[in-house]
Amino acid sequence: MSFKRKLISAATSAFAVVAFSITFASAQDTNTNQENDSTQKQEMREGRGGRGFGRRGGDKGMRGGRHGGDKMMLRALGQLNLSDAQKQQIRGISETYKTSTQTQREELRSLGMKKRDGIITADEQTRFKEIRTQLKTSGEQMHNSVLAVLTAEKRAQLEQMKEEMKKRKMERRQNRQNQTVPQTEVN
Repeated sequence: MSFKRKLISAATSAFAVVAFSITFASAQDTNTNQENDSTQKQEMREGRGGRGFGRRGGDKGMRGGRHGGDKMMLRALGQLNLSDAQKQQIRGISETYKTSTQTQREELRSLGMKKRDGIITADEQTRFKEIRTQLKTSGEQMHNSVLAVLTAEKRAQLEQMKEEMKKRKMERRQNRQNQTVPQTEVN
């Protein structure tokens, strides 16, 4: 074999080794990225990622968005200067609600994940709707039980605070809409 052929063969072999190494390293990197993406998605489902509020933030209970009414009410109750007996009664009501609905909330959460992933069956979809209705009814019962603990004066204060919160929410929504509307130039 001539020197020229040996040189070309060595260069070709070196090129093949480098190309194989790059391809192999790239494949490992892609697998790592896919694992990271799936880990991040799983963490978001479990409530460990993201902003810490909203649908899945923090503790896995109903939070933020359209399910945050009970939390808002409990926060507002803290501003009413309730007696220790009233606070204790409300804590008991809240704890009873939480423990009595825990299994339903867990089942709803798992069905919600299936729904989001697109693998929910018709029976599971029906069960999902049933559980949501049951939880809504239980929440309304808890709300009424808490209101029964309050005096008429405290209920009126709570209603006033609720109206103020709605007003502030509408103002924030309006401000966001005004910020997102693109401004056109007028010549």
